[in-house]
Amino acid sequence: MRALPHIALVASLVLAAPALAFPVAVENCGRMLTFDKAPERAVVHDLNMSEMAFALGLQPHMAGVTGVSGWYKTTPAFDAAKGALPELAPKYPTMETLIAADADFFMAGWHYGMKPGGEVTPDTLAPKGIATYVLTESCAQVDKARPRASMDLLYGDEIALGTIFGKESEARALVAGWKDRVAKVSDAVKGKTPVSVFLYDSGEDKPFTAGKFAMPTALIEAAGGTNVLGDINMSWGTTSWEDVAVRNPEFLVLLDYQDGAGYAKLLDFLKRHPAMSETTAVRNERFLPLRYEQITPGPANIDAVEALARALHPADFAAQ
Repeated sequence: MRALPHIALVASLVLAAPALAFPVAVENCGRMLTFDKAPERAVVHDLNMSEMAFALGLQPHMAGVTGVSGWYKTTPAFDAAKGALPELAPKYPTMETLIAADADFFMAGWHYGMKPGGEVTPDTLAPKGIATYVLTESCAQVDKARPRASMDLLYGDEIALGTIFGKESEARALVAGWKDRVAKVSDAVKGKTPVSVFLYDSGEDKPFTAGKFAMPTALIEAAGGTNVLGDINMSWGTTSWEDVAVRNPEFLVLLDYQDGAGYAKLLDFLKRHPAMSETTAVRNERFLPLRYEQITPGPANIDAVEALARALHPADFAAQ
């Protein structure tokens, strides 16, 4: 009899606990996706999207990751979050890879693990019972009517991911924290003259860089800068060195694929380049190395905004 109050309390708590509101629907690249339950065998592609999933603690719902070790060096924090999850393919997964993993969900993007007309796409996976969520930033690769890049690319994907896995409230709380951090940066740089920035990813004949629809445009603007190529109707792609040089960037973001030293080769090339060596950014050696996961949509974007703001406007952050 003494146990009855305890049993009644547990029962009341169970009844009071909010039920997971399935089915749920999310918009994705102009499509509506409906889920009757949370995926149980999810596969997530790439470093940045894996970090989105890990930020919500989705590891128990995952069958593995793809497209990480074949391209990047990971941090200890990433390795710890990944834990025992297998990497199913070091670069691009095949249809066979996903079927063998008994996947029921795949998160990737156009040119982030999927290619238009390729073997692995939302249309080819659907008949196999595999739902696909496409990284929103990458939608511009197939639809140039998309809006200009903004921080909502990150926020919206994180909330959608939370909704799909029954963790919408957790996702909204996470995003609210990110927004608070970005708002503090925006307040610190408000009214400052924007610093013009060129992001150099790779390439020597032509630079591979970020245009109007790519995440770095949003990061640079949030940090009190302006992307010198932010008026070009492309996401990630190539342009000419002449086009960059004539815009005379004041600051460089150099992609550091090697976690600490990869940017040096890029900077050395710019110093030797006849046109780029005359730009303000190169002459003054004003630059910031950022890792891949910091400039593609993912939780590390928030650290990138803060670091970039400090580098672009050092006097305003000197006391912090």
